[in-house]
Formats: sequence, structure tokens, C-alpha cells
Amino acid sequence: MTQKTTVNDKIDYSAKLILWLTRSLAKLPFYWGMRVGALLGNILRVLAVKRRRVTEVNIGLCFPELSTNEQQKLVKDVFIANGIGLVETAWAHHAKREMFDQKVEIRNKQLLDDALEQGRGVILLGAHLSTLDLGGLLFSYTHAPLNTLYRRHNNPTLDAAIIEGRKKYGEPIERKNMRRVINRLKENQCIWFAPDQDLNAKGCVFATFFNHPASTVTAASNFVRFNQSPMLMLAHYRKPDNSGYILEFSNVVSADSNDKLQFAQAINDTIEKAIRKQPDQYMWMHKRFKRQPDGKHKLYKKAKC
Repeated sequence: MTQKTTVNDKIDYSAKLILWLTRSLAKLPFYWGMRVGALLGNILRVLAVKRRRVTEVNIGLCFPELSTNEQQKLVKDVFIANGIGLVETAWAHHAKREMFDQKVEIRNKQLLDDALEQGRGVILLGAHLSTLDLGGLLFSYTHAPLNTLYRRHNNPTLDAAIIEGRKKYGEPIERKNMRRVINRLKENQCIWFAPDQDLNAKGCVFATFFNHPASTVTAASNFVRFNQSPMLMLAHYRKPDNSGYILEFSNVVSADSNDKLQFAQAINDTIEKAIRKQPDQYMWMHKRFKRQPDGKHKLYKKAKC
């Protein structure tokens, strides 16, 4: 008797196909990885209509000073950068670290060294840049211990693969496991997390991001208070000529960690400052402004997405 294919079977097949494609992309040498990634980005810009519309809304909101043509060019550049990011994720999970020797420029590492000297661990504020997963591998060149906060993927097969890939350069910690986070900070290790998405979760406040209200998690202020740990911004960019990468540390905008709204605003201001250095390398496909203070969801409905 022939068994019917269930929804879960289809999901698992899809996950296995994604993992096969990821391993295949990881085999690309650096030069061709950049070009194949750019091609993937251009294809996705045409096929991923909803994501393109979300990106167009976000670019229009956040860069009103740009002309229509300039905004459309930025949208195109965003997809190219994120297409390359797909290849870089494959490299981060499967390629050899030596592939990036002589390709990493670390800026302001003294900030990290000084923070670690305090002995209370370091909170690394991140953002969803297109080099997201590769950023962890690039950080390994600092030789500092790294732990990354993550949210479990809905697909168990993909979740297991992501965790295994990220173990190459640190320990992945599920974002609700606060005990583990505090223990690692007390061991003077680094905790990386990126609070720049609308997670529709408790413990959020509305702070401005590119001059628009954005639901922002307040966990960052808790991390600071728990162990009095210093916080730094960690940004990772692809060089303009695609010859390598820049890993850059910077100070977070000063704020009182006891004031959750003020601290959330400082977080958003810091992330915005980092994004403005390479706006095309940010994941503008996410509905960052999905929830609004009035409870209505107007912004992306206008884009029919």
C-alpha cells in the first residue's frame, strides 16, 4: 500500500534540499562565491515578490531623503548583498576557517580587550547584517570566547543544522536560557545577540529606529544589570570591493540601564549608526515596523504583503 506524503514529510524534504544546497554553495571558492551570491540575490529580487515589497517599504520609510531611483537601486543592492550572504552562511557552517586568513580587518579591538579586562564578560550588540552567520567565524580571529543567542527554528532539521554550524565558533544559547547567559558572563565570556527584529514578544517597548516607532526588546538592559557587564557594538561588513571583511567594535550610546525605554533607544541608535555605514548590507526584508503603538498594522498592508 502506498503511503500518503504528509505535510511534515514535505517540510523535511524541503529542509534536506536546503541543506544540500547549502553544502553545495560552501564548496565555491571565494571569487566565485561572490558572483554566484550576487546572481542569487538578483534572482530572489524577481521571485520573492513579498520580500521585495517589504524591502521597498522599509527603504522608503528609512531613507526618505533618497530619490525614487536611488531607493530602487538600494533595494537592488540589498538583494545582491543578501544573496552573497547566503553563500557566506554556507561558508560559515561548512568551509575551513583558513579560507578567510588575510581577509579579515579588525577595527577597534582594543575596546574588546579593555572590556574583557574588567572580568565581567562582554555583551556584544549585533544586527541582522547580511554577513550574520559569517560574523561569528570572523569574530574567532579575535581569539575571544563567544556565545550566540538564538531563537529556535520552526523546522527541527534546520534548527539542528544551524546549531551545529554555529558551534564551530562558539556556543549557541537559546534566547530564553538566561541562567546559561549569566553563567557565561561570570566566566568572562562574550554574549552576542541582535535585538533588531519585531519578535512579537513580551518585554518590548516602542523606541524609534530610523525615525519610526519600532517594537524593541528590553533584554539588553537586563543583561547589563545582571552582572554589570560592559556592552559593545559588533558590526561586520563586506568590503566594497568584495575582497574581504571588516570586523568593527564600537561603544554603545550611553544610557541608564534602569530606564528600559531610554536603554532601548540607545540600542536602536547604536544599531542604526552601524547600518548607515553599509545600508545595503542590512536585512531589510524583515518587517521591522510590523507592530505600531496604535496596535494597527498599516505599513506593510499598503504593500500587500
